[in-house]
Amino acid sequence: MKITLLVTGKTEDNYLKEGMEKYLKRLKLYVSFRVQELPELKSTKNLTESQQKIAEAELISKHLSPADHLVLLDEHGQDLSSVGFSGLLQKKMLANVQHLVFVVGGPYGFDNSLHRRAAEKLSLSKMTFSHQMVRLFFIEQLYRAFTILKGEPYHHK
Repeated sequence: MKITLLVTGKTEDNYLKEGMEKYLKRLKLYVSFRVQELPELKSTKNLTESQQKIAEAELISKHLSPADHLVLLDEHGQDLSSVGFSGLLQKKMLANVQHLVFVVGGPYGFDNSLHRRAAEKLSLSKMTFSHQMVRLFFIEQLYRAFTILKGEPYHHK
C-alpha cells in the first residue's frame, strides 16, 4: 500500500520541517509514504468562500486517480484514537487498498464534490490547528499507527 498526504502550499517553518523529516525517515521502514504539496491558490481575496472551495477541489481532483481511496482530514470527520487509527490502516491493508490519499482542506474546508468523492472523513482533533502543524501531527500519528501494528514500544497504553 502507498500513502500520500496531499496538502496545499509549502511547509515554511524550519522546526516543522525538521519534525516532519524525523518521522518521514522513520516511516520508510513501514510504508511507502509521501507528502505532495500543491501550489496555493492565487488571488483568493477576489473569491467567495464557495468559489475558493470549488477552486481547491478542482486542484485536488487533478491529483487523484479514480482508484485512489480518498480520506478527508476534516473537523467534522470521525474521531479516532491512535489505536483506532492503526486499526483503520490495518483494515485498508487487509482490503488491499493500493493507494490511500489523505487530504488537508483549505481554510474553509472541502467543497461538496470532494465530500461525495471521499471514502472517509477523519478528524485529528476537535481543536483547530494551522495547516502547517497538521502535517507534522498527521505524519507522527501515521508513524505511531505503524508502530502499534508492529507491536513496537513507541506507543504506551
